[in-house]
Amino acid sequence: MTDATTPLLIKRYASRRLYNTETSDYVTLEDISGFISEGRDVKIIDLKSGDDLTRQYLLQIVAERESKGESVLPVAVLTDLVRSYTSQASSVVPQFLAMSFDMLRDSQSKVVDNITKVNPIAQMPGMEAFRSQQEAFFKAMTGGQWTPPSAEKVEDPKVEATESKEDLDAIKTQLADLQEKLSKLSK
Repeated sequence: MTDATTPLLIKRYASRRLYNTETSDYVTLEDISGFISEGRDVKIIDLKSGDDLTRQYLLQIVAERESKGESVLPVAVLTDLVRSYTSQASSVVPQFLAMSFDMLRDSQSKVVDNITKVNPIAQMPGMEAFRSQQEAFFKAMTGGQWTPPSAEKVEDPKVEATESKEDLDAIKTQLADLQEKLSKLSK
């Protein structure tokens, strides 16, 4: 039995075929996308050189989905990403993107938790599947860095509201600092 927290090892052969080491069969990019959608992390290595090719293949999956009309990334974001590779902002962009996805993940977790607490529909069959899909999405979008919300919750709504405001203020401050750095770099 395999550990779901251990990345699924995919080996790329010289023929460019991808081999799933757990099931001992060949897989496609679509299969890999499916593993990730199910919440599984993957690691793709070149069999001969041992090079980690995971980033390259994940980018290829994103590019194929974008070209098929499953647009998640607005043109302006893609343009800014291309610019970041040719400017001094490239050192700030990875941190900014990671923070942005962290904020998105946290906000999504709070929405899902609030739906579960407030909405009687949350107890309907299928809601757990929705939650699992959301968790898998955020795990895939954050490179496996996302963890589901803690089971321990603050019971006092006043304390929770105060913490939320403090978190929001901290996030606003961090974003303002990043924006100021980016502005200085682009001058």
